[in-house]
Amino acid sequence: MIYAMILLFIAGYFFIAMEHTIKVNKASVALLIGTLLWVIYVYLAPSTVLSVSPDAFNHYIHSHPELQHHAFGIQVRHFVIDHQILESIGDISEMLFFLLAAMTIVELIDVHGGFTYITEKITTRKKRRLLWLISFITFFMSAVLDNLTTTIVMIMLTRRIIREPRERWLFGSIIVIAANSGGAWSPIGDVTTIMLWVKGNITASIIPQLFFPSLVSMIAPVFVAQFLLKGNIQEEEISQTEEKENSELLLHMQKKDRLGILIFGVSILVLSPVFKGVTHLPPFIGLLLGVSLLWIYTEILYNQKNQLNENLKLRVSKVLGRIDFSTLMFFLGILLAVDALQSAGILQQSSAFMAQHLPNVYAQAYAIGLLSAIVDNVPLVAAAIGMYPVLDPAALSTMADPVFMQNFVEDGVFWHFLAYCAGVGGSILIIGSAAGVVFMGLEKVPFGWYLKRISLIALIGYTFGAGAYILQQAIF
Repeated sequence: MIYAMILLFIAGYFFIAMEHTIKVNKASVALLIGTLLWVIYVYLAPSTVLSVSPDAFNHYIHSHPELQHHAFGIQVRHFVIDHQILESIGDISEMLFFLLAAMTIVELIDVHGGFTYITEKITTRKKRRLLWLISFITFFMSAVLDNLTTTIVMIMLTRRIIREPRERWLFGSIIVIAANSGGAWSPIGDVTTIMLWVKGNITASIIPQLFFPSLVSMIAPVFVAQFLLKGNIQEEEISQTEEKENSELLLHMQKKDRLGILIFGVSILVLSPVFKGVTHLPPFIGLLLGVSLLWIYTEILYNQKNQLNENLKLRVSKVLGRIDFSTLMFFLGILLAVDALQSAGILQQSSAFMAQHLPNVYAQAYAIGLLSAIVDNVPLVAAAIGMYPVLDPAALSTMADPVFMQNFVEDGVFWHFLAYCAGVGGSILIIGSAAGVVFMGLEKVPFGWYLKRISLIALIGYTFGAGAYILQQAIF
């Protein structure tokens, strides 16, 4: 059944990649493989649970004495249904609610013309210069926000500037690369760096260690991609792009109202990491709190505009109808599938295989980065954390190979390089990162288009950045 799960996962990814050929929405395929993998796993679990999750299973049985006298198969089924699936849904819900809240805030800003204040400041009309400008904005914004939110914001910005879909795909692809690279050098910029930070594997010292390699991993792809662009953006493109169906609404709204929504919304997104740091609650709680406050603010704002036709008022309840829920369903299916593979021990086996055949920490982390382009980087990093617990420097002298094990202390080379590789490696395939999946959903980008035109560019940036880190370690 292990092989059946692997084959089903590969087949599902193939059909997702062929979405535009077979004319079947990728969200439906993702949900299919996500649910079927759990169906297979629930029958497979009795043969794997004691080798994959012995501690969690034993703790569950001891916590439920009513199950201790049942047959082993029944115990395992309850463990899968009442513990593993619920834990998986809990983790996935964090991502989905975060994404829903971020998309709502960004959409609300956009429909009220908030992003025009930013696009008006971007005066260049040369496509190559615009590509560089957007890349650097994304790179630094992603370190403060997370790469997921940054991607949503920047994609909405490019929609205000660029009308031609294929060119917007290119800009969006570079945004994904820049967002992932920017998130890798900040403890709060990517879900994997947050995980490593919370677990005590890294500290804020990651910033000077990974800034230059991350910058290289962004600059190299942009340098190559700029040669795919020629000429200037036509003024009529800009004006046509900005002609929205809500233009009549914007005529009735004062400039301060639109600016207020922009500042309020961006503040919510920027303060999300601060909220997490102060309260220790998941980031989606902070964003949902922000959505509620922004919702109340816009309700009060519209209630004061009695002269405005109610049909023109874009209240949050109406904006929610604009959210692309198929993107959320795609996320749900993919993450369900990955969690099923993780529960079955398939991801852990892959990590153990690499550890056995790639004893060099640089090679291990680099391989994990390549693998993160195919499967979600969160379980990969989680597996690496489980394989190599953080070591106490005082205990190194008692170990057989203290020089090698030095790589696994807090802020060790392995953890820093893993943060870079897991964050940046996901750019190689469009489905390799949350930012890529959101871009794929928002702009309806075919998997094959990204694979043909962007994957090699992203791989070049990933490899150049990895080389920059290794060189940096050798020199300093």
